[in-house]
Amino acid sequence: MSDPFASDTMASEATFTISDAARKRLLQIFEQEDEKDSMLRVKVSGGGCAGYQYGFDFESTVTDDDLVFGDDEVKVVIDSVSMDLLGGSQIDFVDDMVGASFQINNPNATASCGCGTSFST
Repeated sequence: MSDPFASDTMASEATFTISDAARKRLLQIFEQEDEKDSMLRVKVSGGGCAGYQYGFDFESTVTDDDLVFGDDEVKVVIDSVSMDLLGGSQIDFVDDMVGASFQINNPNATASCGCGTSFST
């Protein structure tokens, strides 16, 4: 009998990439803050104008429930529940007339809000 609450995304199948622009900006942040062991945590929670919203935070710990993407210098940490909604996504850093921000290019999103911080599937 299968567990109805188990993650649909197997760790070996989960993909999440970091664009060159996001990698460069994260390196700058880590150097400015002198946080060489920091990682960017990306999470998904309920809310926002489209149903789910992205959250970003910096931390230095990884739990048993986390998947880690990146390399020795830049790591992105995502919990397995959020990964179900983020599989195949890419984090990018965009600096344009509206402002500078990290953005998620999520192939699982069927709709998103105008600011790009929330989405629906």
